Amino acid sequence: MSSKGFTFKQFDIQHDRCAMKVGTDGVLLGAWANGGQRILDIGTGTALIALMMAQRCADAAITGVDIDHGAVQQARDNVNRTPFADRIGIIESPVQNLTAETHGQFDAIVCNPPFFTDSLKNPNQQRAVARHTDTLPYRQLFQTVARLLSADGEFSAVIPSDCLSAFSAEAYMANLTLSRRCDIRTTQRKQPKRCLVAFRHASCQHEFCAEEHCLQEADGSRSEWYQQLTSDFYISNCSKLILQI
Repeated sequence: MSSKGFTFKQFDIQHDRCAMKVGTDGVLLGAWANGGQRILDIGTGTALIALMMAQRCADAAITGVDIDHGAVQQARDNVNRTPFADRIGIIESPVQNLTAETHGQFDAIVCNPPFFTDSLKNPNQQRAVARHTDTLPYRQLFQTVARLLSADGEFSAVIPSDCLSAFSAEAYMANLTLSRRCDIRTTQRKQPKRCLVAFRHASCQHEFCAEEHCLQEADGSRSEWYQQLTSDFYISNCSKLILQI
């Protein structure tokens, strides 16, 4: 991975104009989340997750939304270089401004949300917006998801493990319940650092599924689970370049 971008099997991501670069969080979410016919990517950034969902869901129409002008321009450039360009639209807007009346509902919503709440902000304003919850508090995120998610749809996100309680509490307040959870360890000896989570409307009957996986084996190589999850995306000789979380 260079400072300007990363090459996957079916698309290339440039990220020099984006606050948040290509990283493991986005790759995990893009490979793990359930798709649908209409998919919304909140805080699309480089459009990495939108492109991964487009590759996985051949018939899906995907909308990416972001408030950062530089990221939106780069996302559009990234999308336009791919065979999925006719199925992905990028909107520059706060996601709170989207309504079901104007944009319809989505049967899959994905988000790699900002997660810093009380920590010292990065002096880089663009990066601070991308990483802190000021512009998209969890409550507003879930209120928006509840409006835009179809009756049997699923909302998926990747969050730091220590944010899970606060994140789930806000979901509950929006009448969304946890349907899937996957705790991610870097290695077997370390505590989980990330959590992949999926929520559905409380009125939608579903079984809860919980699992836990590691990214690395003891020798530093990618785990079998991580290899299988990302095999459609990583070029084999570049696969170790995105690994740490």
